[in-house]
Amino acid sequence: MQFIFYLALIIAATKAAGHLSVRLGQPAVLGKLLAGIILGPALLGWVHPDDFIDHFAEIGVLLLMFIAGLETDLEQLQKNWKASFAVAIGGIILPFVGGYAIAAALGLSNTEALFLGLLLCATSVSISVQTLKEMNQLNSKEGTTILGAAVVDDVVVVVLLAVMMSLLGASGDVSLPILIGKKLLFFVIIIVISIWVIPFFMKQFARFKVTEAAMSGALIACFAFSYFAEKMGVAGIIGAFAAGIAISQTSFKHDVDSKVEPIAYTLFVPVFFVSIGLNITFVGVGNQLVFILLLSLVAILTKLLGGGLGARLTGFNNHSSLAIGAGMVSRGEVALIIAASGLESGLLLPKYFTAVVIVVILTTLVTPPMLKMVFPQKKQEQHP
Repeated sequence: MQFIFYLALIIAATKAAGHLSVRLGQPAVLGKLLAGIILGPALLGWVHPDDFIDHFAEIGVLLLMFIAGLETDLEQLQKNWKASFAVAIGGIILPFVGGYAIAAALGLSNTEALFLGLLLCATSVSISVQTLKEMNQLNSKEGTTILGAAVVDDVVVVVLLAVMMSLLGASGDVSLPILIGKKLLFFVIIIVISIWVIPFFMKQFARFKVTEAAMSGALIACFAFSYFAEKMGVAGIIGAFAAGIAISQTSFKHDVDSKVEPIAYTLFVPVFFVSIGLNITFVGVGNQLVFILLLSLVAILTKLLGGGLGARLTGFNNHSSLAIGAGMVSRGEVALIIAASGLESGLLLPKYFTAVVIVVILTTLVTPPMLKMVFPQKKQEQHP
């Protein structure tokens, strides 16, 4: 019954911490992230990572991105595709160069420096999505540009990771044409299914004489898209986001949106936020403080400037460019997965793993207050 205790503790802690964070003028998500650090091995040690936490957190982040897809203005997303592409490329080049340079300067080998540069290229907008929702900015021009850039970023970084692991890592041969072909095939299939299959499927499934048939159909689409994405070498969150967009184009959009949020924000999303903080431990990092501080500064500034520069070059003003750059800073669970892959393939030395995890989490923690500072205030959407 340990997991029942964990669940009660996580829900109570995240809601209380989120409330306190809002009272202090910060986004609720910042408090929820800090709750994970407080409850986890770093401080109190009341909650420890396990399979239950991992599975609930995975569902949480998928639902978060599914909701983002549901609430995305597709027309705005299409309109901003050039800006999204430029932001993604700027947010890859600068962090890669910065990460490589700082790692090489600190004495890491060429292979380790290349991997660290790639790791800093990652972006996870799940935290930005939550913050933008709280600020009612998810459908703004800046918000949709951030979402689009994150999709491009994910695909490019996953391809680069596979190439690097193939050429430099302990694991074997990956054919680059097959790798890129699988990702292109994923998007082609997803677009075809979204346009021609999902509307028919939802209409037929909604007729079932069972409770919440339409909602169940939407979740089937969300998890099926996510599973297919993972199988094709694309992050599951991209599949969930695509499923949300597909459902948003049907007549079931508002019904699904109003029902999925209570499930997500009550149960699964709190576990996802806490799971990020559980990765932090301060054991043995005392002699790596310089490494952590320098890498954190490089990670934050290069993404902020790289993403911001891409936005500026595609017509955004300085203020909006800064906001878009801030939205790309969080590395979140995407970078944690890359770090684990690097450890497994020998591209990241075990002695640096904890330090890298702390850097990833620091980038995730600074994103909500940065977004709060740079985005103009609108009416807040509360997710207590």
